Amino acid sequence: MSYMALYRKFRPDNFTDVKGQEHIVTTLKNQIMAGRIGHAYLFCGTRGTGKTTVAKLLAKVVNCEHPVDGNPCNECNMCKSIQAGASMNVLEIDAASNNGVDNVREIVEEVRYSPTEGRYKVYIIDEVHMLSPGAFNALLKTIEEPPSYVIFILATTEVHKIPVTILSRCQRYDFRRITIDAITDRLSELMQAENVEAEDKALRYLARLADGSLRDALSLLDQCISFYLGQKLTYDKVLEVLGAVDTQVFHRMLTGIKAQEVAKCIRLLEEIESNGREIGQFVVDFIWYLRNLLLIRTTENIMDIMIEVSTENLELLKQEAAGIDEQTLMRYIRIFSELSNQLRYATRKRVLIEIALIKLCKPEMEQNLEAILARLKLLEEKLVNGAVINAAPGQVARTPEPVAKKPVVLPEALPEDIKEAAKHWKSIVTQMGRKAPALGSVLTGATLSIDNGNNLVIVVTDQIDKELIERESHILLIKEAYAQLLNKQVPISARFLDKNKERIEEVPDLTKLIKFPIEYE
Repeated sequence: MSYMALYRKFRPDNFTDVKGQEHIVTTLKNQIMAGRIGHAYLFCGTRGTGKTTVAKLLAKVVNCEHPVDGNPCNECNMCKSIQAGASMNVLEIDAASNNGVDNVREIVEEVRYSPTEGRYKVYIIDEVHMLSPGAFNALLKTIEEPPSYVIFILATTEVHKIPVTILSRCQRYDFRRITIDAITDRLSELMQAENVEAEDKALRYLARLADGSLRDALSLLDQCISFYLGQKLTYDKVLEVLGAVDTQVFHRMLTGIKAQEVAKCIRLLEEIESNGREIGQFVVDFIWYLRNLLLIRTTENIMDIMIEVSTENLELLKQEAAGIDEQTLMRYIRIFSELSNQLRYATRKRVLIEIALIKLCKPEMEQNLEAILARLKLLEEKLVNGAVINAAPGQVARTPEPVAKKPVVLPEALPEDIKEAAKHWKSIVTQMGRKAPALGSVLTGATLSIDNGNNLVIVVTDQIDKELIERESHILLIKEAYAQLLNKQVPISARFLDKNKERIEEVPDLTKLIKFPIEYE
């Protein structure tokens, strides 16, 4: 028989074995025991959190001939048939490859026919957000009023792409990221079942690396076991397989950064890469190392927080944390977090990492507040140590000339509709805060302005904020709110302001402009 991956071999066959989703499992079991089974469910959450597993369990238990406390018996013919994937009652559809109108029409046609065995026909549509708009429309009526013997279970990792019309017809269940403790406990159980000896520290490192996904953790564990087949799985062996580095390397790197020794840091990075380590993984782990130092600096009782290190390493971390302040650590974490996002699409990862290391060693290269504070701290330390800071020969301190502000260009007159819309802006922002908190938060810091055609424009200084405002559902919410207040349709759009080219003070702010009388020629 061919080998089966661990995440498939140990897929839960009852709700009790589902880890980290007790809030969902309890609700579903109560519905089953009370006979209050819904006709449409929406399972959303990140990868590897159990969406498809719970969907299959629900499909099994509603057709089980002898359910036990809301769990399938796994002994009857229906349970065995569904478990083997041979039942015609449970149809699993991948929306990524079957996303057209014709595919959904086939489902609509099949729904008309009652099941030949069992009580329910269950349609599990995975990655449902991949369906086309036409496919969603074709599914809409059927998912609203399906026959009594049909259950739809939709699963997605991107719930924001699901039309509101579909969301309103489903019971929504949000799957949480599984905690490190829960993943570690599950891995430990499976290692005992597989008769594989493994260190707790190694399993905990895999659990942290999985980032809340039990499936990812099992895939990584499978990889490590295969490499060291028949041997005890240790922390060092896991590091070797996954291309990670030990905490001693982080200590050496941080020491070089604090000493502002760029060459030393670059040589250490080259050593990491030449030893076959994945430098992208090094960045992620170094952020975690800095995070641990920050927690130690800011928390009185270190036993109350999660620091995944041994007792010996914890003492070393405490010594390391004593020699660095919180502001510096937060600056390091910020720079490396930005770097981590850039590495996803970079072809020259090492160059980006080297630039980040130079930034850390040379705060004068940055002009933000954190970098200025870091430079002041370095100057203070030099003065305390008796160093004399002199200006360069021939240089005379000059008072910088004031920068002339660019005048704000305003229209000679504003239409009455625009003025009314500006007067109600605060009310609109308050409404959005209640209906869509993320949108309300962005609008609170935005500037309401106008474009050349005297249309309303929401100006923001972050590209991500602009994309959030421009979502179809969010623009529609703002327009509907204005329509209720003014009984008119108000055209509105969003604009990203590049701080390097223009200042926000130069943008006309309608909420301030309407406080003054406007004279017409």
